[in-house]
Amino acid sequence: MVKVDDLLDKIVKQVKKDSDEKESLKKTVTKSKKQKDVVEDDKKTVASEKMDMEELMNDADVAIPNVGDVIEGTIIDISGSIVLLDIGPIGTGMVIGREAKSGLASDDKLQLGSKVTATVIDLDNDDGYIELSIREASYERAWDDLRAKKENEETVSVKMLDANKGGLMVEVNGVTGFLPVSQLSSKNYPRVEDGDKNKILELLKRLINKELPVRIIDINQEDEKLIVSEKAAHSDMEREAIAGLHVGDTISGEVSGVVDFGAFVKFTPAGAEDEEESKLEGLIHISELAWQLIDNPREVIKVGDKTEAKIIGIDDTRISLSIKALQEDPWTKITEKYTVGEIYEGKVDKINHFGAFVYLDKDIHGLAHISEFQEMYPGKKMEDKITQKESYMWKVLSIEPKEHRMGLVLMDEKKLKEGDSKDSNKEENKSSDAEKPNKKKDEKKDKKEKEKDNPVKKDAEK
Repeated sequence: MVKVDDLLDKIVKQVKKDSDEKESLKKTVTKSKKQKDVVEDDKKTVASEKMDMEELMNDADVAIPNVGDVIEGTIIDISGSIVLLDIGPIGTGMVIGREAKSGLASDDKLQLGSKVTATVIDLDNDDGYIELSIREASYERAWDDLRAKKENEETVSVKMLDANKGGLMVEVNGVTGFLPVSQLSSKNYPRVEDGDKNKILELLKRLINKELPVRIIDINQEDEKLIVSEKAAHSDMEREAIAGLHVGDTISGEVSGVVDFGAFVKFTPAGAEDEEESKLEGLIHISELAWQLIDNPREVIKVGDKTEAKIIGIDDTRISLSIKALQEDPWTKITEKYTVGEIYEGKVDKINHFGAFVYLDKDIHGLAHISEFQEMYPGKKMEDKITQKESYMWKVLSIEPKEHRMGLVLMDEKKLKEGDSKDSNKEENKSSDAEKPNKKKDEKKDKKEKEKDNPVKKDAEK
């Protein structure tokens, strides 16, 4: 038989066990609930913080940059080859390598607290920073500034770095540019009479290391092309000086250069100070040097010659001059010297495919057209009959004073000689016929005189 006491002990133990298990389960459920609440609270906290950050970002109007964007930052640390930038809400930027020592220009040193512009090249580098490039940003900024200078027609002073036969190398904002010879001002333009490129280069080399005022006239960042002009920088001053000139004015100046197409003359405008900077320059075209035809301007004018010239044209900063406009036009009195149909001696100046230019005197020239020549000498070439710089006889076919034109044709020497001989014979015959009556009269007179003086004949007659 089971003892009552033993049974009661078992019941008590079982109840206690059940009670302990229940308590333990209660604790587990409570703990799980607490953990769940914590997780939920954590989620709420993270979401709240995220919302707060988004609101902060929105309130600060902060935009996450992309690679290639240009941003501004403040230098907060410089350590060896690394520079750290405070770039605001988006974090800290890092500049690495040679760029950490200087910007694009050697005189643009980086300093603590200074603001710099940089280009984003990596949003998250190995060190967890936004990697930046100051040099690339400076380069972009330099081109932006160059474009603004061109648009505003700004004049800048630049140093001449090197020279070649085409012009000079310069640097603007750290960007290499080119100043062509044609864009140099009249003061610095290399006047070389024979156009020798080696001589031009020697003159250009004298400008190296000098600073000249220039304007940007052509720019292309993609091709890294930058063209500047010294002449354009002087244009405003020149226009102001030229404003006081008028077509028809006479100037006195000095020949500053002679080229194949004419001569340049420097002169001081009336009322201006006689200084190099105040002088203007005009061009006398080869056709305006003299009334006669000129093949080589150097034959009639040279550098250093003092001359007077008339202003015949003004186009912006280009001044056209003329020496012959101050001289009397020899064609106004041509009909007093030459007559259509008459023959004159003339020297061949030059021969080309349409005829020969012939000078009858130092000012008057005519054209012996090839068509007239071929009509006179069928099957013949002009070069077979005449030679340059030699003189021949020419018949005047036409004269047009206003157009400064005269038509000529070469006369055949044999025909001329035959014509001269016939004319000579005619003159001799006329002279002979005119002398015959007089000769007979003289003979009769002489006979009478002889008979009168002959005593023998007288006695015989008696």
